[in-house]
Amino acid sequence: MDTYGKNTTTQQPKNVKGIRIQTINYIMIAASFLFYILILCITVQISMRYNTLSQNIDTFTVCSQDSHELEKASDYLTEQVRLYVITADPEYMDSYVNELCVSMRREHALESLQNNNIGEESLAYLRRALDESNRLTKTELYAIRLIVEADSKHSDNLSELVKNTVISEEDMALSPDAKRQKAQTLVFDSEYLHAKELIREDTSSCLNSIISATLNTQEASLASMKQSLFWQRIYISVLFLLNIITFIMIITLIIKPLKIYVNCIKEEKMLSIIGSYEFKYLALTYNDIYKLNKVNESMLRKKAEHDPLTGLANRSAFESLRELLNSDTPLILFLIDVDYFKGVNDTYGHQIGDQVLIKVAKALQKSFRSQDFVMRIGGDEFAAILTNITLEQRSVLEQKLAYIRRFLSDTEDGLPAVTLSIGAVYSEAGFSDDLYNQADNALYHVKEHGRNGYAFYQDLPDNRTNQ
Repeated sequence: MDTYGKNTTTQQPKNVKGIRIQTINYIMIAASFLFYILILCITVQISMRYNTLSQNIDTFTVCSQDSHELEKASDYLTEQVRLYVITADPEYMDSYVNELCVSMRREHALESLQNNNIGEESLAYLRRALDESNRLTKTELYAIRLIVEADSKHSDNLSELVKNTVISEEDMALSPDAKRQKAQTLVFDSEYLHAKELIREDTSSCLNSIISATLNTQEASLASMKQSLFWQRIYISVLFLLNIITFIMIITLIIKPLKIYVNCIKEEKMLSIIGSYEFKYLALTYNDIYKLNKVNESMLRKKAEHDPLTGLANRSAFESLRELLNSDTPLILFLIDVDYFKGVNDTYGHQIGDQVLIKVAKALQKSFRSQDFVMRIGGDEFAAILTNITLEQRSVLEQKLAYIRRFLSDTEDGLPAVTLSIGAVYSEAGFSDDLYNQADNALYHVKEHGRNGYAFYQDLPDNRTNQ
């Protein structure tokens, strides 16, 4: 501030009448110091309230996930016991017992919610859901025991839970088929379904309670933040007026930065870091908020344009990219389908199916360049756009496709091997209107000739007629 005072003093005409510039400078120092301290305090308060809002959002996200996790775990137990009583496959019984005694996702979810202090009302709903789920486990274990009794070959290596489940004498006297029928009835009848519905209602009520509490907290924080912003604007305005009154002689050092700041705000761009220390501080504060808003917008845009399962760009991003690449940029478009993916889901379940899709996405990302675009545009449909590439590099592409084939055929990760059908088309003039249809024709050609391969549209015997 001493240096600042010296600069202003050197600019003061000696023949100016009235209060000496040194006196004005002392007044400016005291007033500026006071108001900048107030602005700093308000800024810190705003930052603290913003952190509170962020923490509330994070807590809500975690609590929502935990609430859904309890319901998912309960549904998983239902799925495994039903599969077991229908198929009598011991694998489903082992999965059921593992979830109940080892994974214990329901208990972990409740413990996590307790640690997050979500409130007794929300916890009461979730405890009731867990109690209802535990009550169902007795029915489910009874059904499992009936199947074990009906198929004595499954009686080896039983878990203690199943062993300790006692069958009534009346049910023990039933024939094997009757035991199977009763086991299936226990996990499919209306009473069982009603209990499942109660679990869903309780978890839904828990989530609604969490949402209500979060909204109340958010509203209070927002109201407090608005008040702080109001006072921040008041302090800045007073400081601005004070500077106008006390520093007419240094108008070029004050008015010029203010004009530039106003223009930056109108043009919705970052403030230039110019002027005194205080103005630079204000500009940096504004720019931090500006950049934070841009980051939030970018995150929201990414969430809207990316597939949550694989992390790849989605169909929306693909359509946007089609328009952006509608130029003279040479490119190759790949349309990729996972062969017989429905069979994977039917055989191994949707959870394994999802893991297979993630593995396919990983294989594609590893194979192509970082500048290429890899997307998931449908259920088991992927696309890749390679820019600044020619057909002379086809041998390199074939090596990439061979790597993908080897990667997906490796079953050491416990996932079933899958193959891909790939249709490709080369364009020297960007993403033309009919480029997608040409790649789709090439893909159709591969599927018609046994799948597990690729074809370029340019290599098809009838591509001229398709063009």
